[in-house]
Amino acid sequence: MAFNHLLVGVHDAFGPLSIPPVTHSMPMAKISPPGGPSAGAPARTSPRTVLDRLTAGPSRASRVTHTEHLPPREARYAVWPDRIRSEVISAVQAAGIEHPWAHQALAAEHALDGESVVVATGTASGKSLAYLAPVLSTLLDGSEAPNGRGTTALYLAPTKALAADQRRAVRELAAPLGNAVRPAVYDGDTPFEEREWVRQYANYVLTNPDMLHRGILPSHPRWSSFLRSLRYVVIDECHTYRGVFGSHVAQVLRRLRRLCARYGSEPVFLLASATSADPAASAERLTGLPVKEVADDASPRGDLVFALWEPPLTELHGEKGAPVRRTATAETADLLTDLTVQGVRSVAFVRSRRGAELIAVIAQERLAEIDRSLPRRVAAYRGGYLPEERRALERALHSGELLGLAATTALELGVDVSGLDAVVIAGYPGTRASLWQQAGRAGRSAQGALAVLVARDDPLDTYLVHHPEALFQQPVESTVLDPDNPYVLAPHLCAAASELPLTDDDFGLFGPAAEELLPQLEAAKLLRRRTKAWHWTRRERAADLTDIRGEGGKPVQIVEEGTGRLLGTVDASAAHTTVHEGAVHLHQGRTYLVRQLDLEDSVALVEEAAPPYSTTARDTTAISILETDTEVPWDAGRLCYGSVEVTNQVVSFLRRRLITGEVLGETKLELPPRTLRTRAVWWTVTEDQLDAARINPEILGGALHAAEHASIGMLPLFATCDRWDIGGVSVPLHPDTLLPTVFVYDGHPGGAGFAERAFHTAREWLTATRQAIASCECEAGCPSCIQSPKCGNGNDPLHKRGAVRLLSVLLRDAGSGSGSGSGS
Repeated sequence: MAFNHLLVGVHDAFGPLSIPPVTHSMPMAKISPPGGPSAGAPARTSPRTVLDRLTAGPSRASRVTHTEHLPPREARYAVWPDRIRSEVISAVQAAGIEHPWAHQALAAEHALDGESVVVATGTASGKSLAYLAPVLSTLLDGSEAPNGRGTTALYLAPTKALAADQRRAVRELAAPLGNAVRPAVYDGDTPFEEREWVRQYANYVLTNPDMLHRGILPSHPRWSSFLRSLRYVVIDECHTYRGVFGSHVAQVLRRLRRLCARYGSEPVFLLASATSADPAASAERLTGLPVKEVADDASPRGDLVFALWEPPLTELHGEKGAPVRRTATAETADLLTDLTVQGVRSVAFVRSRRGAELIAVIAQERLAEIDRSLPRRVAAYRGGYLPEERRALERALHSGELLGLAATTALELGVDVSGLDAVVIAGYPGTRASLWQQAGRAGRSAQGALAVLVARDDPLDTYLVHHPEALFQQPVESTVLDPDNPYVLAPHLCAAASELPLTDDDFGLFGPAAEELLPQLEAAKLLRRRTKAWHWTRRERAADLTDIRGEGGKPVQIVEEGTGRLLGTVDASAAHTTVHEGAVHLHQGRTYLVRQLDLEDSVALVEEAAPPYSTTARDTTAISILETDTEVPWDAGRLCYGSVEVTNQVVSFLRRRLITGEVLGETKLELPPRTLRTRAVWWTVTEDQLDAARINPEILGGALHAAEHASIGMLPLFATCDRWDIGGVSVPLHPDTLLPTVFVYDGHPGGAGFAERAFHTAREWLTATRQAIASCECEAGCPSCIQSPKCGNGNDPLHKRGAVRLLSVLLRDAGSGSGSGSGS
C-alpha cells in the first residue's frame, strides 16, 4: 500500500505521463521463444526514426537540447599470436569467432610476453576474449606439467554477479578443452564443502577483492599450491576501482604480489576497463607495476544517435519559490513506455534500486491503459534479486519476450545482453566512462542504436545537456585513487604483517609512506618489532578489522521495532543524517519512521508509517587548516591544497511536504559532533576582488555559499566521484586564512584524491561552475544551479548573481602555466 501511495504522489506532482496517441494496429515486436527473435519480428527501426517518434509534438521536441550522431566503425581483424594453443583457437572458432579484432590479438601478445596490460576499449569490444585466449592457452600448457596442479589464474570482479557470469562464459568457451580448465567461483556464497576443492583443484578461480582481502590472503598457507603456480591475475572492470575503495583494492593487490613472491611466483596482471583517460597510468597506480596500454578499439560499431533530454519546468515551486522541473524518474518512465509501444527493445538505467522499481511500475500502469498484454513486457532489474531471477530476465530481454527493462548499474558491468535498440539513462551516472558503458549496451551487434540522457534537476546534469561538448568532445576521466592514503595504508600494513612479518624489503612494495607509518602502528601496539621484522600483535585477524568498501565505523542496523526484523544497514558515516530520531526511511517501497537511534549499539529502531512529508537533516560544519601542501597565487587571492580537519554536527531536521517541498516544521536534535581529517582544495578572495565583483557584506555569504554548492555539483565532471563523496564549507572570514574562503573536501578519512584532482583542474572546473550558474534560466537560484539536496543550512543564504560575478573575477585573476591549478 505504501508503494501505491508513493505512485499517487508522483502522478499528482507531474500529471499523467505523456504518451503519443497510438492505435492498436501499430506494429509491435512479437514475443519470441527463448533462443532468439522470431522470424516474424518486424525489421529494426532506425534510431533516428525512433527518436523522431519520441519527440512528436512541440512540447516533446523542445526537450531535446542536442542530438549527436556517431558514425559506424568498420572492424579491423588480426591473427592470434602463434603461441596461442591451436585447441584454444579452435574453441574460439567453435564459439563463432573466426578472427580476433586487432586489439584482442595485441593484448594477447603482451600477456604471452609476460607484460601486464590494460585493455581499455568500448562496450562489446571483446575485452574478455582478449585476456581469456592467453589465459586458457597457458592453463592448457600447465595441465600437461608433471607437478599435478599445473598453472593457475585468478579473476577479480567488483561484483559476485559478474564473477558468476564470467564462470559461465569460461565454461562454455573451454568446454572443448576438457578437464584442462577447471573454473570455480570462490566468494561468500560458495558452500563450505566446496571451498576445499576450489583451493586444491581449481586452476581458474573467480572471486572479488573483498574475498581476496578477507578469505584468501589471510589463509595463504592453505592456498600455497595455487599461489605458487599463479601465472595471471585478471582484473575486470578495473575502472570501478576508484576513490577510497580503489585505494583499498590497490593495497590488497600489493599484499597479493608480496605473498606470490614468497611462494616463488610473479603473476602477470591483465586488466579490462571501460575507456578512460590514461588507462595505463591508472592501472599502474592500482597494481604498482608497469602496465602496457591497448586502447585502439578495432571492433565494429553501428551508428549511434545520442540525444540530450531536459525535462520541462512544472507549475510547482519548491524551496524558496524556486521552479520545480519534472523529475528524471517520471520522464524516463514516460520514455520507456513510448519505446515499448513502438516495439523497441530498451533498457532504462536508473541510479537507485527504488527508482528502477518505480519506473517499471509506472510504465506498466500506463501500458495497461493501452493494451493489457503490454505490462508483462516491462520489468525491473537490480541488485538484490536472486541469480536465477536475473538470468530469467536477461533471457527474456534477449529473446524479445521482454521489451523494456528499468535497471540499476547491476546490468552495466559485463552482463552480456545483446540485441537492444535503445538505452535511456535517468540522470548523468557520474562519469563519462559510466555514461559510455551504459550507452554501449544498445547496438551490441554492430547495428544502429539510440541513447537518451535524461537530465536530473541538478547543476551537473543541467550543465551537460546545454554544453554537449563536455560529453562528446572531451576524453573520459582519469580514475582517481590514492594508495598512499594513511587511513587506507595503515590497516593493510597490519594485515600484511599478520600474513607474513614485515621487513625493510617491503617498503619498495608499499611505498615510502609505509616506513613513516610503522613507528605509529608500533606505538599504538598494533605491531611489534622483533629483530628486523614487524609482527602483528593481536589474536584477531587484522584483515577482519577493515571493510574495504566501508566508510569507517560499524554499520548501523535498521530494525523494525514491533517485529525485530532487520530491514537493512546504513554506513556509520551517514547514520546521523539519514536515520536520526524522527527521520523518514524508505525500504522496498515502504515508508518507516525512525523512533530511536542508538549510536552505542549501532541500531536504529523504526516502525512502518505513512507520513505526508519527507525529512532533511540540518547540520553545522567547521573546518580548520592543518597543513597547506601547495598554493598558487590567483592575483592577491590564493588557490590551495592540503590537509584539513572537518567538524560536523547534525543539529535538527526539517519536515517537508512530499509534493511541493514546503517546510512544515523544524525539530532540534542532540547528536554528538564528528571530526574528519581529510584533504581539501580551497580558494580565497581579497577585498579588492570583492569590490571588483561588486560583492558587499550583505551578499558575501550567499555568493560564497552558492559558488560552493555549484562547484561541488560540477566536480564529478573532472574527477571520478559523486557529489556525495565530497563536501564543502564557505566562510566570509575564515580564522586560518583571514579572508573569505571556499573549501571543497574529500568526504573520506585521509582523502580520496578528488580534492587533489580539483586543484589540478581548478581553472576548467571553476569555469564550468560559473557557466552552469550563469546559463541556468531561473531567476534567483534553483536545484539546477546553486541549490543542493545535501545542504545542512537549508540552502540559505544563496545569491546567484553574486556567485557569477565572484567567479568571473576569480577566474580573471587566475594564474596560468605549470603548477597554477590550470590543468594537469
